[in-house]
Amino acid sequence: EGWKLLWDGKTTEGWRGAKLTTFPSKGWVIDNGILKVMKSDGGESTNGGDIVTVKKYKNFILKVDFMITPGANSGIKYFVNTEINKGAGSSIGCEFQILDDQKHPDAKLGVKGNRTLGSLYDLIPADSTKPFRPGFFNTAMVVVKGNKIEHWLNGVKIVEYERGNQMWRALVAYSKYRDWENFGDWEEGNILLQDHGDEVLYKNVKIKELP
Repeated sequence: EGWKLLWDGKTTEGWRGAKLTTFPSKGWVIDNGILKVMKSDGGESTNGGDIVTVKKYKNFILKVDFMITPGANSGIKYFVNTEINKGAGSSIGCEFQILDDQKHPDAKLGVKGNRTLGSLYDLIPADSTKPFRPGFFNTAMVVVKGNKIEHWLNGVKIVEYERGNQMWRALVAYSKYRDWENFGDWEEGNILLQDHGDEVLYKNVKIKELP
């Protein structure tokens, strides 16, 4: 049906550190079909750092199974441009937030819940009735068709937006991304899994490219 494994479940092939040419030598572990970002100090990209696909993607459906350990923070980013933030912190892109809403303080920051699980981080809050299963694997899905984008969680649509218009630019101007020129409007970008200093498990990372 056109699906491809974005991560083969065994090796680091097709991935690199967001600020490296190779895969990070620490901070990430492959264990029995599971890709783990390891617990460190809770800082953003301060241990192994984020990892990104070597390839860039334009129109696609991305599916990722994830499990959050108690109090953890991570993220799945798309339209990532690894060239524009060479300094500290995470690479810049649109983020499907991965967060323990009950135990991580970031859930209460931002505006109207736009930093909670499944939200377009710091921009658009996820539907508050989202079907999350703590302690189990959950399925995140991102659908990109040109400027129309959706976030899904366990088969339920929780965010829908259009980029490139006046409303989008107003949202960005009011967010932490306002200083990055053309944020979110790039035609293509890398897919990223975030190291935010907490243990989060990923598996079944796959993509279906759309015309």
